[in-house]
Amino acid sequence: MARRNSGQTRQHLARNVRRLRQRKSWSQHDLANEAGVRQALISSIESSQANPTLESLDKVASALDVAVADLLG
Repeated sequence: MARRNSGQTRQHLARNVRRLRQRKSWSQHDLANEAGVRQALISSIESSQANPTLESLDKVASALDVAVADLLG
């Protein structure tokens, strides 16, 4: 398996979070409320700018009903 650099990982995370959020027909604000995080964090994740903590990823994954690995995989 090819290794990804951190920028590629952030881009992959951004695509997965956006896809899963849109699948639920949620806005970024909706996801932030469900996850208990700030909307600015969701925006930063989806624009590949954030380097979220594991705790934040866990909250987002839980709100989306997926495992953290699904966000990164």
